[in-house]
Amino acid sequence: MHLHLSRFVCTDPASNLARMEAEGAEAAAAGADLCVFPESFLHGYSRRLDPAVARTAFERVSSLHPLCAFLFGSLSEERRNRMTVWKAGREMARYDKVHLFAPNGERDLWEPGDSYATLRLGEWTLGLLNCNDLRFPEQARALRLEGRCDLLLAVAWWPWRRDHILRALLRARAIENACFAAVCALAASEWEEEPFAGAGNHVFDPHGEAVRTLDDRSYFLDRARLAMPVVDPVVDFVPIQRIQRFQA
Repeated sequence: MHLHLSRFVCTDPASNLARMEAEGAEAAAAGADLCVFPESFLHGYSRRLDPAVARTAFERVSSLHPLCAFLFGSLSEERRNRMTVWKAGREMARYDKVHLFAPNGERDLWEPGDSYATLRLGEWTLGLLNCNDLRFPEQARALRLEGRCDLLLAVAWWPWRRDHILRALLRARAIENACFAAVCALAASEWEEEPFAGAGNHVFDPHGEAVRTLDDRSYFLDRARLAMPVVDPVVDFVPIQRIQRFQA
């Protein structure tokens, strides 16, 4: 898979929409199979954008480049922090963020989602995650064991000062699930009411090795890396509900 992860700088919504369409065209022209934009990249926390306007733009850019799938992660819609995936002018999947990040006031902005989501895209099955979801390994494990995903794909609005935490969590999700794990994080917010320096984009293979990039946006994922994991989490998983409690 040729994966394009945007390094997006969030400004005003109109400029963000124009940049999204231009970058989408650039990614498609370069042969990307999937083009990913980060969490809240069109409006951040403090700007407003009609979801209908965003959806019209999503339909247009995906229609113009039908061979490339686009993950727009995310927009604020129906009181949900919603990731949405489009191809050839059609919405293929959506996922509402389950684990809201309280320190950023997300519980006042949105309601949590009530389900997890996977998407089959060619030979790949994607498991969708949004930012703070990465702190909850049981979600990634459910996507791997029950959803049979082979790529955990996250979007994020994550600060640069905690980039080391983002990398550690993502690498752990890749190793423990013996699958690829990728995150597309917002590069920055250049808005006087909401300045923000974002974390990096990262991709790890099933062994926890970083997938290298020459331009900080293009990543090539080799399915052969999924073969023969050191520990197979699907085959070797033992479901246990009982906890023995002892007291000295």
